[in-house]
Amino acid sequence: MAKGEFIRTKPHVNVGTIGHVDHGKTTLTAALTFVAAAENPNVEVKDYGEIDKAPEERARGITINTAHVEYETAKRHYSHVDCPGHADYIKNMITGAAQMDGAILVVSAADGPMPQTREHILLARQVGVPYIVVFMNKVDMVDDPELLDLVEMEVRDLLNQYEFPGDEVPVIRGSALLALEQMHKNPQTKRGENEWVDKIWELLDAIDEYIPTPVRDVDKPFLMPVEDVFTITGRGTVATGRIERGKV
Repeated sequence: MAKGEFIRTKPHVNVGTIGHVDHGKTTLTAALTFVAAAENPNVEVKDYGEIDKAPEERARGITINTAHVEYETAKRHYSHVDCPGHADYIKNMITGAAQMDGAILVVSAADGPMPQTREHILLARQVGVPYIVVFMNKVDMVDDPELLDLVEMEVRDLLNQYEFPGDEVPVIRGSALLALEQMHKNPQTKRGENEWVDKIWELLDAIDEYIPTPVRDVDKPFLMPVEDVFTITGRGTVATGRIERGKV
């Protein structure tokens, strides 16, 4: 439930999850809201089912449309877009990625980089996502530490291929599902109380440190290219897009 309205006293950064279908992007998005809410009562918790809302998404167990959540760390306020990983919905992924100041690339440790992993890195480069942080998910399903090292090397090589600094990019190993399950058991779980929840904090710390706060032209005339238009019952026509300069 929403605890209150965000008062934006902190720098604002747009981030999001990208990566192959079923690698855990939506589960990680939900875990981020739960973990942040444990330390900030204003963060609205969004569970997996609230992020994948459409009946088709639930039936197929995949994200189709981009979904938006918000959370805060001690340093910054984040607007987070969860992008679909399925190849059929790549247009929706591009729309989401175009809004990002930085992306969280989710890679399953059990599978390693897959076709949409490569495609999403390429698209992130093409639409101008400036920074990527990697979350290696599902590490609880891999017993061999050397295999985890191998997957990390593959991901770093892939990032280098598309002109991201693969050798410098933070790679956090964790399990979004186990972190989310812990937060379901005890929504007040804090840092240092659970190893999987701590991995989500490690990711948040990496985003705070590695993705710089963008400089925004708030003093210039308002400019927002329209990316999509929705008809919402009771509201009428709603246009969405990224504000390039100025402010509302």
